[in-house]
Amino acid sequence: MKKFTVIFFVMVLILSGCSGGTERKSKQSGENSLKADWKEMEASAKGTTVNFFMWGGDEGINRYIDEWVAPRLKEQYNLKLKRYPMDAVEFINKLKAEKKANKKSGEMDVIWVNGENFKTAKQQNLLLGPFTSKLPNFQKYVDTESDDINYDFGFPTEGFEAPWGKVQFVFAYDSKKIANPPKSAAELIDWVKQNPGKFTYPAPPDFTGSSFIRQILHEESKDYNAYLSTFDESLIKGEAAKVWNALNEMQPYLWRQGKSYPQSLSQLEQLYKNGEVWMTMGYDEANASNLIKAGEFPASTKTFVFDQGTLSNTHFLAIPYNAPNPEGALMLINFLLSPAAQIKKMDLAYWGENMSLSVDRLSLKDKETVELIDRGPATLSQEELSSHRIPEIGADYVQWLERGWLENVAKH
Repeated sequence: MKKFTVIFFVMVLILSGCSGGTERKSKQSGENSLKADWKEMEASAKGTTVNFFMWGGDEGINRYIDEWVAPRLKEQYNLKLKRYPMDAVEFINKLKAEKKANKKSGEMDVIWVNGENFKTAKQQNLLLGPFTSKLPNFQKYVDTESDDINYDFGFPTEGFEAPWGKVQFVFAYDSKKIANPPKSAAELIDWVKQNPGKFTYPAPPDFTGSSFIRQILHEESKDYNAYLSTFDESLIKGEAAKVWNALNEMQPYLWRQGKSYPQSLSQLEQLYKNGEVWMTMGYDEANASNLIKAGEFPASTKTFVFDQGTLSNTHFLAIPYNAPNPEGALMLINFLLSPAAQIKKMDLAYWGENMSLSVDRLSLKDKETVELIDRGPATLSQEELSSHRIPEIGADYVQWLERGWLENVAKH
């Protein structure tokens, strides 16, 4: 780490002396840059490089950034984009180390975060902000009053991150084997009992399995919105008992009699591909359509949501406290929140994900474009998804439920 820091410092000195180069980094600190007006920041960002650290595990997403975003960012802002694939936990840990070492200028300009990673970064002062009020596209196209914009897994965003996209939890099923999928947790339990061995879910703390537990909590809860506030163990304890009862009721009828569970979503999807189970699930409403297109899921696959709604999740972009090019970071984020970039992101050829913008705020032409987008044969309509969207609960509740599942279901 020390060797890398020395090399990086030497390189900065060398580059800072190359005044005739075609690329430059902003010399202003992030705090000073955020005080400038938009036109000044746009001018300052021209000719610079912006470093985007993000999860790189999906080729479609990577191609969206490299093949569609990067060329247009260069054309519109004369801004060069470099994508660095890295898991969020890794770059948050990197920021922690830089903060401890009092490193004033780092390597990351924009990071892709949400949930616990954002909470950690914000609480430990690892982020630059608030900045969303500076973004023209955020102000124009985002529903700034929406809970899923103002809270990230129950934690207030307060302008320290900008919404990049939204996903929603859905169930997928083979319509050749299931004529009428269940529309509630109670109906699901009945279906599982009537079709032993044909349903299961990933074992928490796998993200999908944990989401399924929260989905059951929503069905069993008297006041689900109470979980959006500060953690209260007395609140969750009583209602969690109903969750464990529901899961234990179906357990003997699960795949392998509930004696073992898939350890990941990919394992569950493999069981579905093999026909061992007739349902799968996931936090991506377009995933089934993508897998149909790839020839991995049967063409008869469809998706459904519970009548009372399913979990929705917004993921965000943030700027580290020591971003070397905060002006370029703002230009990139603002571009990614443009209607053109958000609409292209919905294309199955790249990502197929839902936009973070409010459709009501789009131009008539853009609204018509969104309506014409083919999100695949298994993807529910935008209207049905949005009308069944429920917010995520606080991260402390998520972790409490994951621990509770191990004690009250896995060991049952």
